Amino acid sequence: MGLQSLVITPDRIGKSLGRILPHAMSKHCLGLLGMTEKQKKNTGTKTVYRRYLPKGATTSNPNQFFQNGTGDRTAAYVAQHLTQDGVTPMAETLTPQDIEVEQKEHGFAYGFTNRTAEMSEDPIPKIMEEMLGDRIGLVREMTLFGVLKGCTNKFYGGTGTSRATVNGRLTLQLLRKVERSLKANHSTPARKLLRPIPASGNYATAPTKACYPVFVSSDLSPDVRDLPNFIDVSKYGNPALAVENEIGSCEEFRFIWSPDLIPVQDSGAAVAGTVPALYSTSGTNADVYQVVVGTEDAWGHLELDIGKNDISLLPAGQKDKTDILGQRGYVGAITKYNAVRLNEGQMAVVEVGASALTD
Repeated sequence: MGLQSLVITPDRIGKSLGRILPHAMSKHCLGLLGMTEKQKKNTGTKTVYRRYLPKGATTSNPNQFFQNGTGDRTAAYVAQHLTQDGVTPMAETLTPQDIEVEQKEHGFAYGFTNRTAEMSEDPIPKIMEEMLGDRIGLVREMTLFGVLKGCTNKFYGGTGTSRATVNGRLTLQLLRKVERSLKANHSTPARKLLRPIPASGNYATAPTKACYPVFVSSDLSPDVRDLPNFIDVSKYGNPALAVENEIGSCEEFRFIWSPDLIPVQDSGAAVAGTVPALYSTSGTNADVYQVVVGTEDAWGHLELDIGKNDISLLPAGQKDKTDILGQRGYVGAITKYNAVRLNEGQMAVVEVGASALTD
């Protein structure tokens, strides 16, 4: 394990000491949405969520009462419930759908020498605690992002039918396809996260309703602003009701950005000849961004109910048989967290390219 020492962090002897500058902070957005489950201690490593399926629904299609088929499906549904005089309907059973998630643990540690703690001009242990706090948040957000990217309700930019064939950016037509899918799955907008915002008496303000939140990479902000019917957050009747990092709205959607929703580099179609030109890290194949569209309870967060994540400080100077001179100190943390998709049909992942902004 590496130890922060005076060699690694030299003092600024003979120089004017400027302030310690802020470091880049992760932007968390996906965790704004979803059901939070507090797992009790000593109940095993796994949690099982359960729903019961309505009549007509299936475990592979749990949100729709009318499965694909020919003929008048609504009349057929009604016919299943007609009774005959004096004949008791046949008893039925409920079908459960179980969704299992396993608790995960992540650990972090920094080390420092006693000379660093005693002689450095910088408060190294305190800075380490601050850095660990941000890393915990980023690891949890990326865990959630990784789970959500596995959603089976997928849409692709341009004429693409898979990630490797993505050759278009985020468009209104693509979003309308997502809207149609979500509504067909009996979803509702995220009213807790994105409340309706009425228009105000100020000039050129516009109302927004409870919309589906769309979580996008900051690289896609220009494409979002290019959408027809886009309303910038500054035009909301009360911009203060927007969530942090909200860009604006378009029809049934409101957009929230983060630079941490990074693309899969060079994984799309060839960028040569695409109009508008798509961004590529290598200049050959499009970087593919995974845009997450959510609803109120489409995913969940599993935490262990032991209070807050514990960041521990073992100061230098504590002597034992492993450190008889007390020369080493540590700052460490453990977080227990995992995420789970709870309703595939009531969320979506849209895989698209980003404009290269060369025009």
